[in-house]
Amino acid sequence: MIDSLARGLSDEGHSVTLFTTGESTCPVERQWVLDKAEGDRIGFIVPELRHLLHAYRDLSEFDIVHDHTLIGPFFASGPGSSLLRKPARSPALPPVVTTIHGPLDAELAEIYEPLSRAVHVVAISHSQARDAPQVNIARVIHHGLDARDFPFGDGKGGYALFLGRMAPAKGADTAIAAAKKASVPLLMAAKMREPWEQEYFREVLMPLLGSDAEYLGEVSHEKKLELLASASALLFPIRWHEPFGMVMIEAMACGTPVLAFPAGSVPEIVEDAKTGFICADDVEMADALGRVQTLDRRQVRAAVEGRFSAKRMARDHLELFETILARHGHVQE
Repeated sequence: MIDSLARGLSDEGHSVTLFTTGESTCPVERQWVLDKAEGDRIGFIVPELRHLLHAYRDLSEFDIVHDHTLIGPFFASGPGSSLLRKPARSPALPPVVTTIHGPLDAELAEIYEPLSRAVHVVAISHSQARDAPQVNIARVIHHGLDARDFPFGDGKGGYALFLGRMAPAKGADTAIAAAKKASVPLLMAAKMREPWEQEYFREVLMPLLGSDAEYLGEVSHEKKLELLASASALLFPIRWHEPFGMVMIEAMACGTPVLAFPAGSVPEIVEDAKTGFICADDVEMADALGRVQTLDRRQVRAAVEGRFSAKRMARDHLELFETILARHGHVQE
């Protein structure tokens, strides 16, 4: 999402500097302190602190900062801001915008409620924003992507697909039940690294696997695109308030309809009977699997080329940035 946004802002004629890792291939100005993505330490405090301390070191040339870390905006907006800049006489920080990428549960709401009084907070769905009305949301901006990066498929691979984390809230067992009721083979590609994910797989899913329900492991990006393009449908029977769900628009970019439960952001993304079907339970999902051929896969992809495009996402952000800068008395050249 950040890569797509940086590209989109650049395509709109703006100068963008992305503080990233040395491996990044995003075609904008890039800076980094971490040479490689620290896959084994994602979510750890130390690499994130190193990353943001270097990112905030000198921001005098920038009009606005869009911070996607959890810690950075908190420090930037309070007493810790003096630690983030060098030297001590550096000018004040430009306005800071932050996007909430996780669910706004009680813990995160407690963090973002005071933070939203000091920085400009973006929610990624209206559902996410509704979960914490005490948080001041500057704007809701749906994610977007470039459909040209995704192959358009005919969906004739002979299977439905489950793609996501191997967690109970993602509903892999429900996807299996729906596919079996519809007599449609199911392929599952899912992350399974955490102990609770492994326990769920071992205790709940393994007894359900067979020739009609196969677990492929965690697949490469290239394999993911191949699976999405050839699937008759993506099954998304979530049991939690999904903040957005990138996999839904990735599937749609390939022309693949999404069959989902109406939780979290789903009703904002899936147009029932047009880009997929919103289902109440596994019985309705099985029935919908028998009707996916009635949907026009070109129309499914068109939703990403329009409502969920990287261009739309970039322009939404630019509108917000311009409003913020005008409020701060900054006039863009």
